[in-house]
Amino acid sequence: MAESLPLEMLTYILSFLPLSDQKEASLVSRAWYSAAQNALRESLGLRGISCISLTNLDGSPTSHQVLQSVAYHLGPHLHSLCLGGGSPTEASFVTLILGCRALRILDLSGCNSLFTSGTLLSQPETAQGVRQALSGLRELNLAGLRDLADLSFNQLSSCAPSLERLSLAYCHLIFELGPARGSIGLRDSSPSQFSFRNLLRFVKERAGRLHALDLSGTGLPPEALQALGQVAGLQLQELSLHSCQDLSTEAVATLCRQQPGLTSLDLSGCSELTDGALLAVSRGLRHLRRLSLGKLQRLTDAGCTALGGLRELQSLNMAECSLVSGRELAQALGSVRGAPLRLESLSLAFCSSLKDASVLSVILALGPSLRVLDLSSCVTLTNGTVQAICTYLTHLSVLRLAWCKELRDWGLLGLGEPSEEHAQRPQPCPELEHQASGPKDPSPEPQGPSLLTLRALQELDLTACSKLTDASLAKVLQFPQLRQLSLSLLPALTDMGLVAVARGCPSLERLALSHCSCLSDKGWAQAASSWPRLQHLNLSSCSQLTEQTLDTIAQACKQLRVLDVAMCSGINMAAVRRLQAQLPQLTCVQSRFVGGADLTLTL
Repeated sequence: MAESLPLEMLTYILSFLPLSDQKEASLVSRAWYSAAQNALRESLGLRGISCISLTNLDGSPTSHQVLQSVAYHLGPHLHSLCLGGGSPTEASFVTLILGCRALRILDLSGCNSLFTSGTLLSQPETAQGVRQALSGLRELNLAGLRDLADLSFNQLSSCAPSLERLSLAYCHLIFELGPARGSIGLRDSSPSQFSFRNLLRFVKERAGRLHALDLSGTGLPPEALQALGQVAGLQLQELSLHSCQDLSTEAVATLCRQQPGLTSLDLSGCSELTDGALLAVSRGLRHLRRLSLGKLQRLTDAGCTALGGLRELQSLNMAECSLVSGRELAQALGSVRGAPLRLESLSLAFCSSLKDASVLSVILALGPSLRVLDLSSCVTLTNGTVQAICTYLTHLSVLRLAWCKELRDWGLLGLGEPSEEHAQRPQPCPELEHQASGPKDPSPEPQGPSLLTLRALQELDLTACSKLTDASLAKVLQFPQLRQLSLSLLPALTDMGLVAVARGCPSLERLALSHCSCLSDKGWAQAASSWPRLQHLNLSSCSQLTEQTLDTIAQACKQLRVLDVAMCSGINMAAVRRLQAQLPQLTCVQSRFVGGADLTLTL
């Protein structure tokens, strides 16, 4: 009977459904599909969606139609628009922007198609319309544009007079600083190259308004950084110089004197920097809140002592600082106990010199304020660190312990260290339960809280913690709020553990189980129904899985968007294509069949 209803009536009925149910209804028939599309467009317009990301755009008529629909139905409400990595035509882009007159954030990263010709917004009438539409734009992301040139940059930036934040990360900048540093006029603008002189002219013109700048991966030399820092009236709050490998400690020290108002600084990958750079940061940037020092191989414990002067620090990244042992870091963090300690995020990933004792000291210094902790690939850490985390960092929302291979079941369970005999003999889950409860059993006694104390966890990474088994995972992975979980490279994870995790973590949106060779179709048949929200799933190299698992996933995980089944010998191309037919929203399936080539199917 529903088939005989007019399209307008079907549209009206479906408009009362939530968006997820509208998508389900669209699969009933062609008429329902059309009605659901109409209802979706109308509901989006009425809901006033303010942020949207459009991926996989190209120059096709279909993409052009999509952009026209977005401009018409959503444009007046949009505050943030991302076209990152797409290839829209200039005409489609202009049509879209003219319909989005409330934009505050625009992301064009990787959209090289817009800049290849060098004629973007070259027509005065078009530029005037875009200038009116982008009059309120505050943030512009142009990262990764290989074809960006002076002329196209000037044409676009002139249409955004209110710009406060600009990203040019990994754009190809030409540095030719001469005696008349930065003195360049529009007549000198290059139609084929993007010069630092032109960028410097832009910064001088916008100095009073520009607050955030990302020049990561541009090869910025010390003299260019000095020229940037001394621009009259420039008061940067955020600066990212990730992977600018030519920068010197002296250049950073000069920057800290020139821009004392910085609250966020990223120096990761600036490999020439030494302890002196951190000392200069501590002395010159008293209001710094976010500091990234990843991959500074010359940074030592001595430099960490300077961190005590950064009393407003909230986020610290020291990943891959291999000479940092953590002792002085703990002392530096502890030295600010007189003031409220507000460090919320700490990354010490790949700091191979870290030991349990120093990490414990850091944890004690940080206390309950920490929300994100990354200790991935700190290979010497043991269960003592886990139990300290469970005792003192109970408010964590993100915990990453990937490749911490010394972690064992008893550490996650909060038990005492077992005797040597028990430690060497693997125990199945029922026996471990009996040991924990039997008063006469000489097995480990509880000595601290288990992982279950971290009730606020939303992301957990236990990749390659290869000594963990179902014995602990089935018990402690019970987090109703958990959104992201990685159990890849756990050879002892079986179907029993998988089912227990599914029941304990029903809200997962991202799940990685690659190289878990004990998982089978039977386990997935029981687990999949618990994960209706799953969007990203990695099952690569799960050798026992067959097309039956794909059929199970198709029935239970309707929101799945990305799936990796590379090197799953029991899954063939026909099964992958059948899954894509069953899940229209699945945008990417990564496959590599044994004896064949890589295959990525993108819809």
